[in-house]
Amino acid sequence: MPFSFQWLEIPDLVLITPRVFPDERGFFLESYKRSDFAANGIEVFFLQDNHSRSSRGVLRGLHFQRPPKAQAKLVRVVRGAVWDVAVDLRRGSPTYLRWLGVELNEENNAMLFVPEGFAHGFVALSDETLLLYKCSAEYDSALDAGVRWNDPTIAVRWPIERPRVSAKDEALPLLAEIEGVL
Repeated sequence: MPFSFQWLEIPDLVLITPRVFPDERGFFLESYKRSDFAANGIEVFFLQDNHSRSSRGVLRGLHFQRPPKAQAKLVRVVRGAVWDVAVDLRRGSPTYLRWLGVELNEENNAMLFVPEGFAHGFVALSDETLLLYKCSAEYDSALDAGVRWNDPTIAVRWPIERPRVSAKDEALPLLAEIEGVL
């Protein structure tokens, strides 16, 4: 099988590592194969691919999209490294408001599957980071939402002290300001 699937501490978050076939010319890997993902419990149909470029210290997030176009994401780094974070925003979940962070980088080729109902964000750990992610729903600006990256209720421990954050992300609400509408 070209992938290993590691179910993480927060249910439905999955760290996926592809099998890499290196040789003197470089390497080859499959980054997604619907049948293998479905056989391992990830039965999501992806509709949109996104590509992000960030320099060291850039923090993007914590983003999510509201129903009816909530997004599951499959996140991977093709150059550089990120600290990738998912926050469980599923009301009634035993892990509601817990977060999990993993390093994704071009050496480990690992991918993080983030299901619907989670906020997602990352901070770039290298001078140039290229991140690709698949989404299960198309972007809809009317349903675009997020929680501030430094929300004290969630208390993500980012591995950088002073990240560079966009004005839009800095203005995201605190969880207490939106909790009733999640």
